[in-house]
Amino acid sequence: MSNSFNNLGLSQEILAALTAKGFTEPSPIQALVIPEFLREQANIIGQAQTGTGKTAAFSIPILESIKRDGTIKALVLTPTRELALQVCEEMYSLIGSRELRVSAVYGGASIEQQIRNIKRGSDIIVGTPGRVMDLLERNVLNFENIDFFVLDEADEMLNMGFVEDIEKILQTTREDKKMLFFSATMPKSILEIAKKYMVQYKVLKVENKELTTKLTEQIYFEVREGDKFEALCRVLDFEQDFYGIIFCRTKIEVDEVTKHLKTRSYAVESLHGDITQSQRTKTLAEFKEKIINVLVATDVAARGIDVNNLTHVINYSMPQEAESYVHRIGRTGRAGKKGIAITFVTPKEMSRLGLIKKIAKADIKKQDIPAIKDIIKSKEEYLQACVSEIINENDFTAYAKLAAKLLADSDPQTVLASLLRHQFQDEFIEESYAKIENNRARNTDNVKLFVALGKKDGMNPRKLLDVLHENCKTPGRKVRDIRIMDKFSFISVPLDEAEIIMRKLNRKNKTMVEVAKN
Repeated sequence: MSNSFNNLGLSQEILAALTAKGFTEPSPIQALVIPEFLREQANIIGQAQTGTGKTAAFSIPILESIKRDGTIKALVLTPTRELALQVCEEMYSLIGSRELRVSAVYGGASIEQQIRNIKRGSDIIVGTPGRVMDLLERNVLNFENIDFFVLDEADEMLNMGFVEDIEKILQTTREDKKMLFFSATMPKSILEIAKKYMVQYKVLKVENKELTTKLTEQIYFEVREGDKFEALCRVLDFEQDFYGIIFCRTKIEVDEVTKHLKTRSYAVESLHGDITQSQRTKTLAEFKEKIINVLVATDVAARGIDVNNLTHVINYSMPQEAESYVHRIGRTGRAGKKGIAITFVTPKEMSRLGLIKKIAKADIKKQDIPAIKDIIKSKEEYLQACVSEIINENDFTAYAKLAAKLLADSDPQTVLASLLRHQFQDEFIEESYAKIENNRARNTDNVKLFVALGKKDGMNPRKLLDVLHENCKTPGRKVRDIRIMDKFSFISVPLDEAEIIMRKLNRKNKTMVEVAKN
């Protein structure tokens, strides 16, 4: 396998886009798929875990090979709207100056707006099966001329009951298209579709490995959106040796967080796409030398940072996908040193947390935001240690006379207390810290579950509740939004209850219950 994108026969345009994104070496799945896909010798089933760079593995050869003729030339099917948007964004980031249009189509958004986008001209369609079917039925989409068909997260889509939709969509495409299926596992149903529609294909497999390091302790804080900044400050105040990266979703958020941290006198700088190369170089140099100990960055800007001794990574904004989560927290827990990854989760993001835990196979444990009294105690212990070190290692004879003068008219405790107040201002006074609501589990903190039981299994809401109670001891009052379909059902339950249900019902059938992908 190649250890450089330069050896894969890619155009200068793609190489420049990869360099701009901070990518220098292909991941194992990219090194396998890209050259094979470009050679056009076979259809491909790529088997690799989420978080291994699969999107670029199919995007790069498609963008290199696509020939515009005014019709749709490529279709990428994904199981969720989030993944559709991510694929669309990734493709646009690799296009460079080429005149190519990528349209994302998915449920939960205006179909009229998506129709207008398609009619303006689309070379590539990225979408969920349901919305693609809707647009086919309206005669908005036509796949008779497509050259490339990609099925992303194939096993997840088949588990979610999209087999019939996928087959119907495939039947509208030309026979001599090139096909690529990506899947973390290789169930029989995928191979059956491959044999039916691919005829000849190659399986390119990357061996599974742990997505997240055991050296990284992974925790999350449940916090209201308006309390995020105060929660961040508490972490920075509590962890006396903090040296880490804070990830935000947008450039604007990076700038805002950095500005507010500087206002509170933290040693912090920012990195995002609008930062000049000279400023980026200066910031990274100061960060590596620990002149600054806090770096606020976007995902793309953080690529290429080579620092092995970070104590923390903080997801100030929760990542959209498990892949981003894995990349972020991989910045700590390196070179044999332990690290901590902290994720801020708002109540409405609890479902996404459950999905990330499942896909990344991550043990992310809930903890309480550091309490004010604990922060002050931590600061006191740190100050005591510093004072002890100073007393044992320094010569104070030059200050002996001054100390005697200060103590002449006041008792030692009063003098020391006044000096501490002068030096640390309100840092050790509990009332000076902003309050944060103590977030406990609420009815909104629900996870949507896919259950492989439906009307054909004799299910109705009452019978499904009985199954959950008999097998998992789940009280009916905890189950919300029950939807019974022909072959499967959806329910919403609190996060802790969801973990019990998945553990209990999946003992006999590993795919009986999963976190649903909307």
